[in-house]
Parts: sequence; C-alpha cells; structure tokens
Amino acid sequence: MEERERRPGRKVVDRSEGFGERLLGLLLDRAHAMPPQLIAPMIAEEVAGIGGRDVSILLQDYGRELLVPLPGQRLLVGEPQEIADSPAGTAFLRATPVEVWQADGVRMYLPLLDGSDAVGVLALTLDAVDDDDRRLLRRLASLVADILVTKHAYTDRFFQARRREPMSVAAEMQWSLLPPLTMSVPQVAVGGAVEPAYDIAGDSFDFALNDNILHAAVIDAMGHGLDAATMATVAVGAYRHARRAGIGLAEKYRYMDQAIAEQFGADHFVTAQMMRLDITTGLFQWVNAGHPVPLLIREKQVIRQLEGPTTLPVGLGGTCPSISHLQLQRGDRVLCYTDGVIEERDAHGQPFGEQRLIRCVNQLEHREGGMRAEALQLSQALKQERGGSTSDDATLFLIEWRGEAADHLTALQK
Repeated sequence: MEERERRPGRKVVDRSEGFGERLLGLLLDRAHAMPPQLIAPMIAEEVAGIGGRDVSILLQDYGRELLVPLPGQRLLVGEPQEIADSPAGTAFLRATPVEVWQADGVRMYLPLLDGSDAVGVLALTLDAVDDDDRRLLRRLASLVADILVTKHAYTDRFFQARRREPMSVAAEMQWSLLPPLTMSVPQVAVGGAVEPAYDIAGDSFDFALNDNILHAAVIDAMGHGLDAATMATVAVGAYRHARRAGIGLAEKYRYMDQAIAEQFGADHFVTAQMMRLDITTGLFQWVNAGHPVPLLIREKQVIRQLEGPTTLPVGLGGTCPSISHLQLQRGDRVLCYTDGVIEERDAHGQPFGEQRLIRCVNQLEHREGGMRAEALQLSQALKQERGGSTSDDATLFLIEWRGEAADHLTALQK
C-alpha cells in the first residue's frame, strides 16, 4: 500500500481492476490506434470474452425505416431489421435493451447511444444472462457507440452501410450539415426529421445547448438541387458563427441576411425560424423570417399557432425583426416545419395544408420511446397522409420543455 494511503484518517481506496473494468479497458486502450476496418473484429473478440457470439452491428438507414447490418470480419451480417416492427427496432426507439429468448440462448439487442441520440443497435447471443451480464453489456454498448462515432469520421464504410438507394450530391451536403437528429436531457428534448432522405436540398435545422440556453433554427432555402443546398450551407454556417459569437436573435437575422445577400444576390432568399429557450424558466423567444408559423402542442394537442411579427426572408434585407415571447409550461412542445410539409398536393391536386397537419398531430398515437420515436412517427404519418410522396423538402423540428433538474447526474452512484 502506498504511503499516502497509510496515513491516519485517510480512506483506503480500492483501485484493483475487476473483470468488467479490464474487459472495457482493453477495448478502450486498443481502440485509439485501431484502423476502422478492424473495429468490428475487435468488438466481436470482446463479446466472445464474455461468452457472446453471433455479433451484429445494426445502423439506422438514412430513410429511418430500417436498421441495416454493418459488414465486417467476424460480424454476423443478416437481413435489415424494420425499426417499426422488430426487437432491434424496439431497442433503438426506446433506447433500452431488449432480450429475446431462443432455443440456443438469449438474443440481446442493445442501443448504441451517442449521448441521447441512438445511432444503431449491438446484437449478440448469450447462453444465459444475469444482472451482471446486463450491466456489463450496457456499458460495452456505450463504449462501442463512442468508438463508432469517433471512427466514422475516418472512413466511408459506415455511411455506405446506411444507404439503401443512391443519394444526390445536394442530400450528401445536407446530411453532413445536420446535427444529431435528437437530443434529450432532463430540462429539454429536441427531435428532427428530414424528407426526402436521399434527395433533400434546401431544408436544414441546427441547435446547440449552451449552459441554460437552447439555441435552435430551422431554415428553408429557395429552389432545389445544389443551388438550394449551397444556400442552406451558407445560412447554417452564418447562423452558427453568429450564435457562437454570442449575439442576440435580431442580430443573428441581420448577420445571416447579409451573408446570403452578399453571396447570392438580391433574387435569392432563405426562410428561417430562429429560436431561444431558457431551459430553467421555460421562456421561449423566436424570430420569424418568412417561415411557416410554429405550432404549440400541450397535452398532446395543438392549442394554437404561434403567430407573431415577421420580417422578410433572409437575404432580402428586411427590417430589424421583432422578437416574440412565450412562457411555456412543463411538457409543452413547439413544432416547426418547412413549407414542403403543408404545400404537398394530394391525389386530387389539393395542398396538404395547415389544418390537416394539425389534425395529424392531434391524432398521433403516442408510444414509448420519447422524442426519437415521436419525431420519426410524426414524419412517417405525415408522409403517409400525403400519399407517400414528397416532391419538395419536408422538415420537422420538435422542441419539448421538460423543466426538470439535472444536477443530480453529476453525483457518481456507487
């Protein structure tokens, strides 16, 4: 025992390495320098160390309908699993492990979480499972998720596995621009969805939680294809730059307006909704630059449209915008959307419209899984209501104010 631990009054700390720590530690130590193509066999080897077999890594496809297997040495590469109707999909949507008892053992499905955003599922089979196995596997899945998120920037293999059809260059640009589709903490949750997944161009959203303030924006660049994607990229870049400079909502609008006007001229524009939520008090503020009006959802029903002063779309040199304010109640949600959601025409040539959007929101069946599941469910329900077609970009972005405390999470539980 070291001298510092023998001093009177000092607590002796057990720093010995247990089996679980040793297993996870070896994986972490080796992962730093591991080439991306060797991540899969390394994970399979670690799973074998606890008696597991038939390891699969399932990643969410861009259409958000399937969990597709990641190819790799020593991985079991089976058929894609439907997110809406499979044990793997249940684990993914609910962010909780799922166990399926089989003749040869227990098939485990463990969500791979990047923070609170699920990127996929780790599947494996054990002869039997107890609470020690469950605890170790949850931690193993967390570490595997962190490794995959880190290594995906070094290779195209993860992107390629997630594609189920060809993707346009504009969509490639937009997906690289988007933040995680969901975030969930005790005080606030956000969730987004974009359509069409493989050909989106001018729609985007962005958010950042800086201390007690959630900053968020939804944008829709005019036009289609690369022109719209390029404008969206400049608009989001200008928004992030202004946000990180710490300026207010009205100043963000002016900064973005100037960037679009200087880069594209007076005949191009971007509609935008820029928002600010104090996650401790629930004070919600927003600036509307020619964008569709958000909806306020309370107790699972739309109670009002958030009408307020608007200014010209970004790039057209509008006047200094007025800032709207609203005091949210715990559990309130704000739904933002782009015009592609309500302007899509049905088989009879009629536009979808705001009232049908509101009706769809009110009729939505709320299932377990939180913001991740509900943003996906709403997007799919609206697409189905529109006849399964999306001729223009259609983006949804949900904010839920929860107003709960998070300080307790800083205390380590023994």
